[in-house]
Amino acid sequence: MKKIILIFCLIAGSTCQVWSQEGRIKRPNIIFILMDDMGYGDLGMFFQKLRQEKAARDEPWLLTPNLDQMGAEGAILPHHYSAAPVCAPSRASILLGVSQGHANVRDNQFDKALEDNYTLGNVLQKAGYRTAAIGKWGLQGEGVGPDWPAHPLKRGFDYYFGYMAHVDGHEHYPKEGVYKGSKKVWENYNEISGDLDKCYTGDLFTAVAKRYIVAHQKEKTDQPFFMYLAYDTPHAVLELPTQAYPEGSGLNGGVQWLGRPGHMINTASGTVDSYMYPQYAGATYDDDNNTATPEVPWPDTYKRYASVNCRIDEQVADVLQLLKDLKIDDNTLVVFTSDNGTSAESYLPEPYRPDFFRGFGPFDGIKRDLYEGGVRVPAIVWWPGVITPHTVVNTPNISYDWLPTFAEAAGSAAPVRSDGVSLLASLTKKGKQEESRIYAEYFHPGTMPRYTAFRPEHRGKRRGQMQMVHIDGLMGVRYNIRSAEDDFEIYDVVNDPQQAQDLAKENPALQQRMKDRVLQMRFPDTSAARPYDGAPVPSLGTGEIDAGKLKAKSYRVHTPWVPQIRGLEPTSVMLVNNFTEVPKETDMIVFEGHIHAPADGEYTFYLSTDHKAFVRMHDIGLIDADYGYSPGREKQSKLNLKAGYHPVKIYYRTIPGNTRKLQFEWSYEGGPRTGWK
Repeated sequence: MKKIILIFCLIAGSTCQVWSQEGRIKRPNIIFILMDDMGYGDLGMFFQKLRQEKAARDEPWLLTPNLDQMGAEGAILPHHYSAAPVCAPSRASILLGVSQGHANVRDNQFDKALEDNYTLGNVLQKAGYRTAAIGKWGLQGEGVGPDWPAHPLKRGFDYYFGYMAHVDGHEHYPKEGVYKGSKKVWENYNEISGDLDKCYTGDLFTAVAKRYIVAHQKEKTDQPFFMYLAYDTPHAVLELPTQAYPEGSGLNGGVQWLGRPGHMINTASGTVDSYMYPQYAGATYDDDNNTATPEVPWPDTYKRYASVNCRIDEQVADVLQLLKDLKIDDNTLVVFTSDNGTSAESYLPEPYRPDFFRGFGPFDGIKRDLYEGGVRVPAIVWWPGVITPHTVVNTPNISYDWLPTFAEAAGSAAPVRSDGVSLLASLTKKGKQEESRIYAEYFHPGTMPRYTAFRPEHRGKRRGQMQMVHIDGLMGVRYNIRSAEDDFEIYDVVNDPQQAQDLAKENPALQQRMKDRVLQMRFPDTSAARPYDGAPVPSLGTGEIDAGKLKAKSYRVHTPWVPQIRGLEPTSVMLVNNFTEVPKETDMIVFEGHIHAPADGEYTFYLSTDHKAFVRMHDIGLIDADYGYSPGREKQSKLNLKAGYHPVKIYYRTIPGNTRKLQFEWSYEGGPRTGWK
């Protein structure tokens, strides 16, 4: 008898779980496919089909039929943002589930060790998943092999295969690279590049992913898996594969792992960097927009870029077909997206300009910009039987939303430190979707390209310190920031995607809210100093607020961490004078109150507890006493505050029945402490 899959979205518990006919929870397998520098405009369904339909011979186009089909069978997210406009900080935010206002990797901090905290990997491990990371990492820290402090095996992954170092990901042939020579590929802690003759990394990572999925289904059929599949294409050296994609796809076709040194995959033969896709090899275009003159061939760089994208299209289709062949497609959630916008890099003698195909789509900006073209990225979600075909998610969302989304799909709740929200309500069309908190910050010393496709006021614009925030359906962006008082440009990016009409003068109140908001949702990091780091966090004002009482909300939760409780109904709500006046038989208590800052200046905060806790002020992650916390140890944090009242939430993960020990205090400019116990 066929299993009938029913979706029960438990809105009150903020969990959406899939149940089989027998009543067991079916946690889906999850595959997160992350491309490197693939622009919003590089995909057919998002932009290239518009160019194809226009059929202007001076505007060449790309085709991605398999990815278009994936989108048609699932959901597309045309308003999806990357957390940062360059790879290392973007990937750190994805893996940690936090914005660039809280991630420990910011700006251009390539190869910096990813913070030892909750990640996509260990959150899903705790939810009962086997976890694998395949492809580009670049967040390992200093060391080699087991000495790397943030090797994937130390950040929640049971298996790793790929490039550890950021620079290695610029090369798509580990042994025969045309850019900077041989690179190192690691399987767990073993360096194996010596066996990888003629292995094109896009094919290699696909073959390893397929091998892992097949082996898992043979060995762990009762346990779901999570795979972080991070390709290094189309970024950097636009190298070509050795040959056409092998016939077929999935279990018995497509790329396959052979495992023989010197011939590890079935495309490790032929000539390195040689195969140009036939539909592009002879492509021509009207280079001077004059039909009276002959068309000219596409420059080789653009033939290469188109071929690499075509290869990506086939690789993803190969993985999806494998899921179908193994009959696990209806219980596998697959996300396809990119780490940031399209890039102007080729790493070859002939440069690549993304305005040839307009990989930035209908936007202005590219990689390293906080205008839409640098951070609006393609996103497709595929989950047959659960996500209705042709679903379009029109609400804006951002890449650190994936951690809460996957946690909910796994039947859990994300750690409270995550800045993201689950997107399952939008994807399954069940329940109420919570609004995403969209924020980014970044520094780059250069300027925007002077592409004629960009608005004149954006061409050559100085980047410097940049910020982006979304409030009330409008996007605020500011470049070359000198102080916290610099104005935002404000745009309706839904109706004005190229950000041509600045609405700032029409929205003075929103302008101030944006300036306040960006200070109320980030914590300064001395390794990525900003000109607004020392600005005091705006208060709610100096009017009277009853700060004498705390509101205490009790919850029943079942997570090993301090969880998000969005949408979860409290078992009790009461006003208390201290932390002890609450029911003892509860798993978590959220204390809500206000701190009064008597004057502008630096405040020090102190927290200690007998179990786990997390403190937010406004939307700032103030003190994290959750992951790796030693009970009883005092943790401190310093923050500049504006005089007035500041909202605080203290998330206290208790042990039911135990004596409560929680203390939160603060002091002004080194003065005496005051607080709650």
